[in-house]
Amino acid sequence: MNGLSLAYLGDAYYELAVRRYLLSQGITKIDQLHKQKVKFSSNASQMKAINYFLKENILTEDEMDAFKKGRNGAHFGRKNIDIVTYQQATGFESLIGYLSIHNEERCKELIAKAIDYIRLGE
Repeated sequence: MNGLSLAYLGDAYYELAVRRYLLSQGITKIDQLHKQKVKFSSNASQMKAINYFLKENILTEDEMDAFKKGRNGAHFGRKNIDIVTYQQATGFESLIGYLSIHNEERCKELIAKAIDYIRLGE
C-alpha cells in the first residue's frame, strides 16, 4: 500500500482514538470535544508527535519506512499550512495506518505516547 493510502487509513484510526480518549476524560459538550479533537489531531500536533518520536528514536526500521512513505508522498500541502508540517503530519498518519494493519498493539502504544506528549505540551 502506498504512503498516502496508509495516511488515509491512519488519519481515521488516529482521530477515532483521540475521540475515544476525549470521551474517556468526561468531556461531553460537543463544542469542547471538537476544540480538543482539533488540538490533538491538527497537522501541527501530528508533526510535534512524530518529531518527538524521531528525537527519542523510538521507531523501528519498518516504522520509519512507513513514516517516510507518507512524508515523501505528500507533495502538495494545504493553503493554511506549510509544506513541511503537512509532510510530517502525513508521515505520522501513514505510520499509524501501517501499524493499524500490521501491529495494532504497537499502534495503540504510539497513539497513547502522542496523546500524552501533546497533552503535556499545553
